[in-house]
Amino acid sequence: MIPACLSDDWILCPEREDISAEFTRLLTAAQEGGATIAECLMIARQLKQGGEQSWHREWKRLAQANRERAEAAFAEGHRATAQRNWLRAMNYYGAAAMPLDQDDERRWVAVLAMQECARRFLSARSPAGEVVTIPWADDGHALQGYFLPAPSAGTRAPTVICIGEPGHRKEEFLFKLAPHARERGLSMLALDLLGDQRDDYTDVLLRRRDLESSIGSVMDYLETRDDVDFDRIAIVADGWGSSFVARAVLQEPRLAAAVCDGGLWDLHERSFFASRFAMSDLSIVPVPSAPLMASSADCPVLITLGEDGWLKADHARKIVQTSRLGSSDIVLKVFTAAETGAAQAHADNPSLANEYIFDWLESQLGAVGRRI
Repeated sequence: MIPACLSDDWILCPEREDISAEFTRLLTAAQEGGATIAECLMIARQLKQGGEQSWHREWKRLAQANRERAEAAFAEGHRATAQRNWLRAMNYYGAAAMPLDQDDERRWVAVLAMQECARRFLSARSPAGEVVTIPWADDGHALQGYFLPAPSAGTRAPTVICIGEPGHRKEEFLFKLAPHARERGLSMLALDLLGDQRDDYTDVLLRRRDLESSIGSVMDYLETRDDVDFDRIAIVADGWGSSFVARAVLQEPRLAAAVCDGGLWDLHERSFFASRFAMSDLSIVPVPSAPLMASSADCPVLITLGEDGWLKADHARKIVQTSRLGSSDIVLKVFTAAETGAAQAHADNPSLANEYIFDWLESQLGAVGRRI
């Protein structure tokens, strides 16, 4: 959805909301090194209105140019420049794949190129990152992730798990969230639910009712690592409506802190359907409020939202206030249009929101003692 708080200058194709939203994401990625504004505007001038073929062709061409620049810089020993170009190439390959159908082979080729750029970035990093595979489902499906050690390699470091909704790819976290973790001395595990499967596995994921069980498998994996301080593990659900992460927080006492919707969206939906049922059946009385899922969590929870997002800020404040039950472990931060970050999932200024989120995480993880 195109954020309502964005001006028309950000909307590339009014008749194609998905393409316009992706272009907005690319522009805001420039703040974190996932794109450059000049390159994005150059492509925008070259694109035909609403054309999927030209969109794929132009972003793929730009991705290849950045990838070649990265390889040349790396060969000459310029590792920092190589890393920057691999990140941009990775993001542009993802953009090239976005509008294509799942059965379009070009989509899968672009995704594989994106993943290869991510691996090259990890290998050039210091300390180097690694690709990890985490067993999860009984059907053999495994989670794939990128583990990025804290700068102080060789010691047990506090760690942040970053994960999004089904269909959300982990590569975006390498430029969007990894710098915030690194600057605060945190290790980061970037995950998606897709594993190394083709995109058609997304449909299977959406039908599953136990997505939250994936987090338990992730915690089991982290417990085996000798570079992770297991008493200081937090989770960030990227994309505000990650309700499966909120459910996982209730089931996972080993987490030290969590950033998610706290169950707000689930609660909002239950309230909506209860009201609709009550209108047709007077024997059904809607529950005006119910305990927020986060109020039952064993760890502190941060909920962030924009005032122009799907859920109205006043309604969210009321739900949290009613559900807090005197607890100070639930924090609600609302970003206003005046400060930006007010769009759904803070799409208009993710940098501002992520600074707030990782400052909060730094405070929470720094306050948790190391296991003796």
